[in-house]
Amino acid sequence: MGPFYTNETCPIIESPQNCMKNGRPDSGYLYWRWKPRDCAVPRFNAKKFLKLMRNKSWAFIGDSISRNHVQSFLCILWKVEAAVEVYHDFEYKSRRWHFPSYNFTVSLIWSPLLLKADIHEDRNGVSASDIHLHLDRLDSIWADQYRTFDYVILSGGKWFLKTIIYFENGKVVGCHNCKGAVEYGFDDAYRKALKLVFNFVTSSNHNSLVLFRTASPDHFENGEWFSGGTCDRTAPFKEGRMKLKDIDAKMRVIEFEEFKKAQVTMTESEKRVNLKIFDNTHLAALRPDGHPGLYREFHPQRKNVKVHDCLHWCLPGPIDSWNDLIMEIVLSS
Repeated sequence: MGPFYTNETCPIIESPQNCMKNGRPDSGYLYWRWKPRDCAVPRFNAKKFLKLMRNKSWAFIGDSISRNHVQSFLCILWKVEAAVEVYHDFEYKSRRWHFPSYNFTVSLIWSPLLLKADIHEDRNGVSASDIHLHLDRLDSIWADQYRTFDYVILSGGKWFLKTIIYFENGKVVGCHNCKGAVEYGFDDAYRKALKLVFNFVTSSNHNSLVLFRTASPDHFENGEWFSGGTCDRTAPFKEGRMKLKDIDAKMRVIEFEEFKKAQVTMTESEKRVNLKIFDNTHLAALRPDGHPGLYREFHPQRKNVKVHDCLHWCLPGPIDSWNDLIMEIVLSS
């Protein structure tokens, strides 16, 4: 069974994830689909979905993986109706689209750490200074809009591994990955962030469906992105043949622990908020074949490309199947 769309039928695939246009020679990654054990998940039905979402609004809140995901989501829906972009910020990191026939709105909100953060990176990810992250304050960019959304997909993770100076009550409490500074582990910071985010959601009294998507692992081999790491595999891992990196496993444990605490809070308070976890980590870990790798650039064999992209996903690609599962979650809610 082939992909929902191609790079020719969807106009919003960003160049670094447009593997077909960039000359990737193999095509097997387009045909694999998730097959959950003991259940059948039908393919995402775009027309049915849009009918269900009439007069509704969605928000994808997070980092560049969220941006990757929302493009997949829109490309599938585009087969039924072309979306109209109605907003973008200066750097096109936060955007909003509208499907006129259904009065359905999809927002992408750039908030890679979910908390208030001072970030000084350019479009190539080069930082002019360390990130300043306030562990006791949500990012108002998404929090102030939260009550306007009927469905929300939140995600975090990878940005907490960067060099970050942490603040609480306006004062520095430590730093992650800083030389000569008091080390504040990313795991403690991530736990605090999720606790604050989940507490905000569960105490909001806003009747919405919120999915927290667990972190998507990378597949760098023989190094990291900055030290020659590559991802040249052209087939998925077989079950039991891969093991999560320690950092990815730790991140997933934190996500589940904080989510379970939030569930207890919801049960005790009888809130109407519908908070669910979308456990993407294991599914994504099985697909080392789905990344752009060298094909984040146009015909890389003609250039001396040094950096591979083994974190984001080719479009079309494995990420499209995330939407199959999301639709089932929506239908069952």
